Amino acid sequence: MTLNTKPLTDRIALVTGASRGIGAAVALQLAEAGAHVIAVARTVGGLEELDDRIKAAGGSATLVPVDVKDMDGIARLALALNDRYGRLDVMVGNAGILGVLSPLAHAEPKDFDNIFAVNVKANWQLIRTMDPLLRAAPAGRAVFVTSGLAWAGRAYTGVYGSSKAALNELARSYAAETATTNVRVNLFSPGPTRTRMHASGWPGVDPDTLPPPEEVAQAILPLCLPDCAESSKVYDYRAGKFLAFKAPE
Repeated sequence: MTLNTKPLTDRIALVTGASRGIGAAVALQLAEAGAHVIAVARTVGGLEELDDRIKAAGGSATLVPVDVKDMDGIARLALALNDRYGRLDVMVGNAGILGVLSPLAHAEPKDFDNIFAVNVKANWQLIRTMDPLLRAAPAGRAVFVTSGLAWAGRAYTGVYGSSKAALNELARSYAAETATTNVRVNLFSPGPTRTRMHASGWPGVDPDTLPPPEEVAQAILPLCLPDCAESSKVYDYRAGKFLAFKAPE
């Protein structure tokens, strides 16, 4: 895919978890590519900082301070987007939480429910409410941020990893359901990144050994462009390529 100077001019792009980390970085990149960004996050201060950065880059954004677990809030946002634009060109489901890393037998039910509410149910609600808007766009693009831990079977990451595995299945099913439309649906696996979330789980890792969010976000942008023809795949940032899901023989 070739990147034009402003390949998303006049396009509408929604990003969840946009107040910091990968979400903020990809929101800025989308704005620099010409999109009007709908930035969704709980943290008002972080959204305002993002807005300042987008304006400084010559872009524009609408700030939506809402918790992605607020099912009614996401539904109201979809209605507002429909009334104002009648479509949604790009949707990046980035918001996610790691939770407490612990043995599965020690995981608290409330923590389990919270992780699945953010990492799985919120993205399902995005699909439910934004699907008509993505289909109404000439080239709707949906990207969901997953994790290699969905496949790793690693100790102490079972709740988080299983939530991302569930997200993978949601995205793949949605890709199959939109296969004959103009919508393309993919997953993006960033790997360890210099973010607050990674530091909370692995405080012993030197952050300087990890790529910054701004670098990682550059690989998300091509998945959001109209000329992205891939669907139902996961782009692995560390491998630098798409990985196709394959059912067992």
